[in-house]
Amino acid sequence: MFIVKYRKIFYTISAILMIGSIVSIFSWGLNLGIDFKGGAALEVEYTKTVPTRDVVESSIAPLSLGSLVKPMGDKGFLIKTRSITDAERESLVQALQKNGDMDVKQFSSIGPVLGVEAMKKSLVSIVLVLICIVLFVTFAFRHVSEPVSSWKYGLITVFALLHDVLIPTGVFVFLGHFQGVEIDTLFVTAILVVLGFSVHDTIVVFDRVRENLRIANSHNEKKEFANIVGESINQTFTRSINTSLTTLLALFVLFFVGGEATKMFSLALIVGITAGTYSSVFLGSPLLVTMDAWQEKNKKKK
Repeated sequence: MFIVKYRKIFYTISAILMIGSIVSIFSWGLNLGIDFKGGAALEVEYTKTVPTRDVVESSIAPLSLGSLVKPMGDKGFLIKTRSITDAERESLVQALQKNGDMDVKQFSSIGPVLGVEAMKKSLVSIVLVLICIVLFVTFAFRHVSEPVSSWKYGLITVFALLHDVLIPTGVFVFLGHFQGVEIDTLFVTAILVVLGFSVHDTIVVFDRVRENLRIANSHNEKKEFANIVGESINQTFTRSINTSLTTLLALFVLFFVGGEATKMFSLALIVGITAGTYSSVFLGSPLLVTMDAWQEKNKKKK
């Protein structure tokens, strides 16, 4: 009952995080990677002497390619630029070779048209996932009509998922503004994983609420809805936390030990799954109680 009783505190925490994320998004904007805005990426590896990041940056600065230099492992660098011509690519490689012997490991280029198309498809995929989740939750809880209607379970689920998308997006906007971290297709993949993980956690609690309502009705017990939700949260709390912790432990190992390519992907999952676990336990289920309280107030007014 602790979570239900002090739900306004948890609402406030979520509101602060969500508003902070929205403000950061509108203030700084999304630092999109070449997957979405187009550009080129060149990965190189030095075979002998490895220059510092500052040296690499200063050597290619005169080319004015809008480049971003990122270390890759112990000897490599990933250089991201705007869309470049073959001649500009050769100039870039020559500038990097002045810092020592090196090999070109990989080069990729995406035009701005393809980048915009990738952005549209990513947004559509997120929206479709949200719609499918709402329809599924509404269908799964179609037999639950009292005291909260089934479609309201779906509405609360969407709000909780919005919370789970906004917070990691806000974190990445913050990191993009101060650390140059980019939002790419891997980030979108992480968000889709988070949505699936979060809705699973939310449904587990909602399903326990439904079961406890059924048991109470079958035994003609006059329990307050807030007490039923509180009991349901207590019954699933340990399971939800343990499931998330085991996943987060693996992701932390991947973040600290894994390669550079998966570091930001694992970070997005860490932030998203943490937010998803919080919303499932401390936001979604208490909102059922708040929804019921609003309904009671409206009935009294009428």
